[in-house]
Amino acid sequence: MQRWVGRVALVTGASSGIGYEVARSLVKHGMKVVGCSRNTSKIQELADDLVGEAGSLTPMQCDVSKEDEVLSMFDNIKSSFGGVDVCVNNAGLSHDAPLLTGDTEQWRNMFEVNVLGLCVCTREAVKSMKERGVDDGHIIQLNSAVGHFQYANNPGGHFYSATKFAVTSLVEGLRKELLKDNTHIRVSSLSPGLTETEFSYRMFAKHPEIAKKKYSQIENLKSVDIADAVIYALSAPKHVQIHELSIYPTEMAT
Repeated sequence: MQRWVGRVALVTGASSGIGYEVARSLVKHGMKVVGCSRNTSKIQELADDLVGEAGSLTPMQCDVSKEDEVLSMFDNIKSSFGGVDVCVNNAGLSHDAPLLTGDTEQWRNMFEVNVLGLCVCTREAVKSMKERGVDDGHIIQLNSAVGHFQYANNPGGHFYSATKFAVTSLVEGLRKELLKDNTHIRVSSLSPGLTETEFSYRMFAKHPEIAKKKYSQIENLKSVDIADAVIYALSAPKHVQIHELSIYPTEMAT
């Protein structure tokens, strides 16, 4: 990670869960981290806790489903830090919205955050790298195990799974576009299995007992496990691309 010291990383969805731990880890490894979320109070608390570490954390308010807010955020990053060298697209959400009975607005919200928001942030991050001649930048997409297969017992998550299947396809498409442009900017997809965060509690907000049961069945992954995977991908030598990394709890049945 030595080559990343002093360089700039954007982490979306940094106010909780995986994004929170990724931001913390990157700061401890000496990076200047911009953590974005719709509400930045938790990010500011983390930034205060990390004062004195090798790097720094700057909160920025941004709803990644709104393109104007994303563009404004990248303008702020450019004026404050010059640009982005690493982009960790972590922001994502699911609603309990089955395909036969789900709410259209909830489907739209998932698509706008999990797919379009990720794409806009990726486009702007690569643009920032190219403008400054950064040839070793890195895009990390927080995918999911359900971006490769579906859980048969969770109809409420089928649309969410579809958005993550889209991410799987987009990663390979981006890799090929970067190759065509003769750049060494890399892209990595990290696909965690069940990770104990606020994610399921938000998904099943009306039925928290479902989330509680889901997390109580096995020993789940922790957010720090995924943050460690981000560091692993970033630490790979220049000629090595961690293209797809699946991370499952040992006890998880697929």
